[in-house]
Amino acid sequence: MDLLNKLNEKQREAASHDKGPILVIAGAGTGKTRVLTHRIAYLVETGKAKPWEILAITFTNKAANEMKERIGQLIDYSIDKMWIGTFHSICVRILRRNIDRIGYDTNFVIYDTNDQKSIIKDCIKELDLDTKKYNVNSIRAVISGEKNLRKSADKYIAEHYTDFIKRNIGEVYALYEKKLKQANALDFDDLLIKTLKILETEDDIRELYRERFKYILVDEYQDTNLVQYNLVKILGQKPNGENNVFVVGDEDQSIYGWRGADIKNILNFEQDFEGAKVVKLEKNYRSTNVILSAANGVICNNCQRKGKNLYTDFEGGNLIRILETDNEKDEAFTIAALMRKERRENNLDYLDMAVLYRTNAQSRALEEGLMREGIPYKIVGGLKFYERKEIKDIIAYLMLIYNQKDAISFDRIINVPKRKIGQKTIDMITEHSDRAGTSKFEACFDIEELNLSQAASKSVENFVSMMEMFMIKKDVMPLSEFIQEVYEATGLKAMLLEEDTDDGRSRIENVEEFLSAAKDFEERYEENSLEDFLAHVSLLADIDKTDETKKDTVTLMTVHSAKGLEFDTVFISGLEEGMFPIIDQNDLNDDLEEERRLFYVAITRAKRMLYITHANDRMRFGNHEMKAKSRFLKEIPCECIEERDPMSFAAKKIERLDSVDYTSNKKPPFVKNNFFKGGFDLEEKESKPRLKSDKIQPGDRVMHKAWGVGTVVQIKDEGDSKVAVIAFENKGLKNLNMEYAPIEKI
Repeated sequence: MDLLNKLNEKQREAASHDKGPILVIAGAGTGKTRVLTHRIAYLVETGKAKPWEILAITFTNKAANEMKERIGQLIDYSIDKMWIGTFHSICVRILRRNIDRIGYDTNFVIYDTNDQKSIIKDCIKELDLDTKKYNVNSIRAVISGEKNLRKSADKYIAEHYTDFIKRNIGEVYALYEKKLKQANALDFDDLLIKTLKILETEDDIRELYRERFKYILVDEYQDTNLVQYNLVKILGQKPNGENNVFVVGDEDQSIYGWRGADIKNILNFEQDFEGAKVVKLEKNYRSTNVILSAANGVICNNCQRKGKNLYTDFEGGNLIRILETDNEKDEAFTIAALMRKERRENNLDYLDMAVLYRTNAQSRALEEGLMREGIPYKIVGGLKFYERKEIKDIIAYLMLIYNQKDAISFDRIINVPKRKIGQKTIDMITEHSDRAGTSKFEACFDIEELNLSQAASKSVENFVSMMEMFMIKKDVMPLSEFIQEVYEATGLKAMLLEEDTDDGRSRIENVEEFLSAAKDFEERYEENSLEDFLAHVSLLADIDKTDETKKDTVTLMTVHSAKGLEFDTVFISGLEEGMFPIIDQNDLNDDLEEERRLFYVAITRAKRMLYITHANDRMRFGNHEMKAKSRFLKEIPCECIEERDPMSFAAKKIERLDSVDYTSNKKPPFVKNNFFKGGFDLEEKESKPRLKSDKIQPGDRVMHKAWGVGTVVQIKDEGDSKVAVIAFENKGLKNLNMEYAPIEKI
């Protein structure tokens, strides 16, 4: 029929499938949404199903709305009676009609994340548990995980009865469930779990929906978890054998195992639905043949897959550039320079370019590199580095230490981490400050005039004492050590460690990256006091704000956030062992396969041009780490790669880009040796040689700009680099990479 004429052979085969279960393996860029929408339109137009007999399930509201819009353009029938939506929205519709069967009123409320946290806080307080040991976010994650495994609080308690901490978490879980029931409320996990319970226990309701939904379609089937899988199965497996379940997915893009998605759901579809037809969509409409060949070459190393081979009618394409860089700064400037080259030579807008990375913490060096070169950017799926809460918290401490009149920083951190200084106490401090005409911090010294409770007075006194000690230490400690001291002594580090969740670990990585930034600043700049560093950070933050108004911006995001998107030119950064893949040699093979799928997703975001970068040295957690390039790079077929001899500096690797694009009379503040002047000042960088390791020997005396005079104790090899072990007076032993160490022989 005319409706399907514009589909290719395999797309048409899937969309026109008659009856019975069907699995559509849809590779990246092969038109899966097109097939889904045409399938629904075909069912209605041919009279195989009435609009209200179709259930289509997506993973996002955006996808659901796009599907409705496309179907509306394909058929003349009203789509209002079709059930098209996310798992959660479909379940809400079922629950509104039937939740009274399991003891709830149909006017139930839905609690969001903040509501959940409030209830868990109340439970912790009611059970008289120590808030320092029982973190709200961690407990919320445990409850969600157990619910999605369909484990009750009683079962969790029984399984962990001998573990005091976990048993108490189970008690919080049980009380949390009780409070939800009393409030006639459900959380987001409950929406799916309660629906499944009704369908499993109420025969008439189950048969009602089985009979109503003659055709069930599920998008992104590889991302289903246990509960979602069971919902599809219980509605789709019918006693009469008419199992008209149409699922679309790509096992090679299953990248959410860490949040419960189970790749076995798509791999075992033919076992769950006997007689299922399998159609593979392999013709790609997005990328060049070179990019697809690279993606195929990488993903074929996985075992957990159905197997397919992406291809395109567009032959050839630009070879992939794999660039070796010195470090994360060199990597950032390499990427920035290549962006300018793409813009100049191919008339490419910045919005057609994206930088992908494995972890959020990697964005810091990339952001600074783009800002230095004046390239506008935006962060997708997260905040810009210096706007993240944990970074703003530690900066607020540093700002208040430097300037005690800073009221904004005072308000931000006076009770972060919580130190029993409530809003009432803060209001009293503010009122006294206003009356006395002093800063809020100075008002804390007038403790007797504040009329605070004994406990509040003690907390304020402790806070003031801690800050006064920091004010002394800032002038005698190296910058990076001082910030590490603030991070630990304030309790910020302990607070983040208590939150044993993926988000919590990401926040710790971000602060560690901030410490690396401080260490880098200390090594790079002559003037590296706290004042200088705060000015440096503030300037970066200001540039951030001005870029926000620009529409033609480069996109920065994690690979997870990039799924479903496409760009003309893609840069994948940080292809090093321990970074991408993020696992080590001892991790499970399943973890490695998910990391490889993640790399596959990253590759297939590129339409025309793909650059991949890796660094020989990367600053992590305040230390220089020698990095080996990722094993995934060896899996890209050689014929897909443009061979380049490794060189030591970014400008050389990109063939000494025309200097006319990188000239500027402006020099950033506190810059040493004009390193950043005009972008890539190659001659200036190379004109001043660093102190070579063969120029110093154990026993030599050296001068470090921050730590003063020291004695070389040992010179040792670490990979391709030399590390000097130096004993500094009153500073102890320091391990300094000779590639970067700002030392002079005396």
